[in-house]
Amino acid sequence: MATDQVEVQEPDHEKANRGPLDGKRVAVVMTDGVEQVEYTGPRTFLEQQGAQVVLISPKGVGAAVQGMNHDDKGDLFPVEMNIQDAHPNDFDALLLPGGEQNPLALRKSPESIAFIKEFYAADKPIAAICHAPWVLIDAGIAESKNLTSWPDIQDDMKQAGAEWIDQEVVIDEKLITSRKPDDIPAFNEALMKALMVSADLSNMGASS
Repeated sequence: MATDQVEVQEPDHEKANRGPLDGKRVAVVMTDGVEQVEYTGPRTFLEQQGAQVVLISPKGVGAAVQGMNHDDKGDLFPVEMNIQDAHPNDFDALLLPGGEQNPLALRKSPESIAFIKEFYAADKPIAAICHAPWVLIDAGIAESKNLTSWPDIQDDMKQAGAEWIDQEVVIDEKLITSRKPDDIPAFNEALMKALMVSADLSNMGASS
């Protein structure tokens, strides 16, 4: 007896999430004092391209991270993973938003610095904007790198051995840096391209 085949429809939200970064996972490490748009802008962009983004912090899961709009308090963002539970092998790229107080606090978090070091050692893309390149100094990444940052911290970057360049996005191998919120569109595009290159290399390795 013939049976009718029923076509299974994908849920609308799954269709919506399909994009060039489908299946990619991006870690965002941040804490209180983060410049809000440097988190929300890249996160929204990455999710629109199909990536899964996870907010990781030294604070506990469910705790709130205070966003800032320059000097004014902005929104609160719930922590999705504690830094102690985060492993670079579970992610394809690392996003480090800025804001002055956020990276200052991360520099005092040994677990956060260790995670960033491990990410770099795994040869995966790291994207840092505004004041976030400060943490690259503590992670031992800044030396001999071409990078940029918020201009006020350029002397710190140079003293750490970096070649500081005043442009909207600077790419040095897997390291992507930008200066300020106005640079976010170029920053986003550079991170997306890095993730797509990583995907191509993974596919080549799988087929060889």
